[in-house]
Amino acid sequence: MVQQSTRAFWTIGLDDPLATVPDRAGAKAANLARAAGHDLPVLPGFVIPVPCVDRHERYADTRDLRAAWARLSRDGERALVVRSSSTLEDGEVSSMAGRFTSVLGVAGWADFRRAVDEVAASATGPGTMAVLVQPELDAASGGVMFGADPVDGRTDRVIVSAAPGGPQALVGGEVDGTRYDLTRRGRLVGADRDGGPLTPLQLRRLARLAARTAHVFGGPQDVEFAFGHDGRLWLLQSRPVTALAPLPPRGAVLLGPGPVAETLPDPLSPLEEDLWLVPLDRGLGEALATAGAVSRRALRRAPTVRAVGGRAAADLRRLGAEPARRRRLDPLNPLPPLRRLRAAWRVGRLRAELPALAADIAAGVDADLAAVPSLHELTDAELAAALHWTRATLTALHGLEALAGTLTAPGTGDGGATAAGHGLAALARGRARGHADARIVASEPGVLTLTPPAIPPTPSLPPPTDPTAPTPRPPHDTGARPKPGRRAPDPREDDPTTGTHAATATRAPRDAGARAEGGTRGSRDAASAFGARGRSGAGADGPVLPPREALRMRIRWVQELGARLAWTAGVRFADGGALARPGLVRALRFDELVSALRGGALPADLERRPAPPRTAPLPAAFRLAGERIVAEAPPPGDGARPAGGGRGAGLVHAGPEEPPPGAVLVVRTLAPSLAPRLPALAGLVAETGSPLSHLAILAREMGVPTVVGLRGAVDRFPSGTRLLVDGDTGRVETLDRADEESVA
Repeated sequence: MVQQSTRAFWTIGLDDPLATVPDRAGAKAANLARAAGHDLPVLPGFVIPVPCVDRHERYADTRDLRAAWARLSRDGERALVVRSSSTLEDGEVSSMAGRFTSVLGVAGWADFRRAVDEVAASATGPGTMAVLVQPELDAASGGVMFGADPVDGRTDRVIVSAAPGGPQALVGGEVDGTRYDLTRRGRLVGADRDGGPLTPLQLRRLARLAARTAHVFGGPQDVEFAFGHDGRLWLLQSRPVTALAPLPPRGAVLLGPGPVAETLPDPLSPLEEDLWLVPLDRGLGEALATAGAVSRRALRRAPTVRAVGGRAAADLRRLGAEPARRRRLDPLNPLPPLRRLRAAWRVGRLRAELPALAADIAAGVDADLAAVPSLHELTDAELAAALHWTRATLTALHGLEALAGTLTAPGTGDGGATAAGHGLAALARGRARGHADARIVASEPGVLTLTPPAIPPTPSLPPPTDPTAPTPRPPHDTGARPKPGRRAPDPREDDPTTGTHAATATRAPRDAGARAEGGTRGSRDAASAFGARGRSGAGADGPVLPPREALRMRIRWVQELGARLAWTAGVRFADGGALARPGLVRALRFDELVSALRGGALPADLERRPAPPRTAPLPAAFRLAGERIVAEAPPPGDGARPAGGGRGAGLVHAGPEEPPPGAVLVVRTLAPSLAPRLPALAGLVAETGSPLSHLAILAREMGVPTVVGLRGAVDRFPSGTRLLVDGDTGRVETLDRADEESVA
């Protein structure tokens, strides 16, 4: 330290209280001075404060500066480090790390003057740069330490990255270093390689330094450190950890796409969320409450299914993907057993009545669909009533479909028939006859089970399979085959703005508003506009679908009707000048659309609303920290569940292109559009999904070995990997050529 008066300070020692003032000494030097004042291991040094740096021509030959240099460098015998200490760096929000200049190995007085000028010249504005001068340390090892995990947001972890020598090469990106994950007490819980430059004792000393710096500065710090050859630990820099990932609140719900991604795999617009996600949540909630799995109070507190970034996600614990934690006092609480007892009584009766109930519901939906006139004939009020009907009907269908999946064993008395299998056979028949996709949808609406719903309603059917691959032939197929090499026409060739795209006979019930409250019932033998015939809706020449599959087919039909009703409304608003284009209807909420159809005004901000999000697929399991998605670390084991189909082996195919015959398809979710690919596959692996999902059932029918729920499968098994898939045990592993031949 030199000069302590009201005169201008040419240099300030790090042991001077004025060095702790960031506006004079810069943030870097101020942090080190503050740390030194709390007896942390800081090298000695001095600061050329901000006013002097701005007038560096006046201090170049001062006795004060030269004297400070001479004392610290021992008249040039010890090399110095001349570092930036800007008032703009090392803040709570932005560290600006690496933005300013530092000069190492400064020996003589002339070199020191040049280094000071070089550092001062890196300032981004006047009055922002001080210069920090310290001895250069001959370090045995050094690196960077974070007092919290900046990626996971965990404050109970200390993350260290170290390399031989000082930290300069590591922070400059020249070397990778060795990473150590520590508890706050310094116990090693993970390292990216064996050994490394630090000993267990040094790691414990670093953990103590992390705790002390956090105490001094009021939060986790980003620390540069070095160990000298004498074993001493030095703190070279300390600044707040910026951009620390938020942690989900305590008790945050574990979410994931799970089985809902099979029904709604694509990003949803606000109107699509209200049309399809809301009734799915209500229906699943009703099923869970009926089965006694979840109390109605819990269902009122939080949804079972919600939109996250525009994509469908479900409460995995409620759906059984994560076991509920057992509370210590649960055995003393009489309410859960009583609730389960009442639920068991209801479920026992429901199990016996479910097939007839499902048949009645399906026939009622068929009758209502059969009563639908052409959509352009409906008044605006009738469109609104029909939209209400679709949501009420979907709620009932989803609830009953969930109960059917829970209470009935798959394949019981149904010959293994599925809605997806029926749709696949219908698609093969239509293409064998040379029909365009739009005509196939109109004449064989069962193919809609192969596509997700969307507004505008332009179902994009799966492309024709490779003509050299086996042709899909689900059970009870009529034997029709697609013509080899024939390409499907664009399914958008019929203009959706007419409101009758792909099914000119599409109708909506005029009495939908009245029927929505009391449920849907109608003649079991009525033929719906979607081509349903009889009780199963599979058609006279197709299989009789079991209750769950018949309900799944109706769900997709009612979703399609809702999409067409919404698009018809958008076209009308655009024709009347209320909307700039029909597609803006997707940005409306359900209540806003219904209000506008009943004579209300459209929202004034509609055209300024952001476009529907085009988010990446959701992690298999995650929690929310505000709006941020925090992926859940996978529990022990990979989560794989067998879905049947035997054993098979082949090369992994993970791209969007058509897989070659004999490939193992590895996907994130089991989308319905994958159905035509199944017959040619040697195996199917999915990161999410249930053994009772549409595609899993269909894959079993076709003898395709299938494993679902395998966490990280897409990243673990890139295209070209030789893979064994055992659908009976859930085993998935890589093979060499000899192993594959032995499996075959």
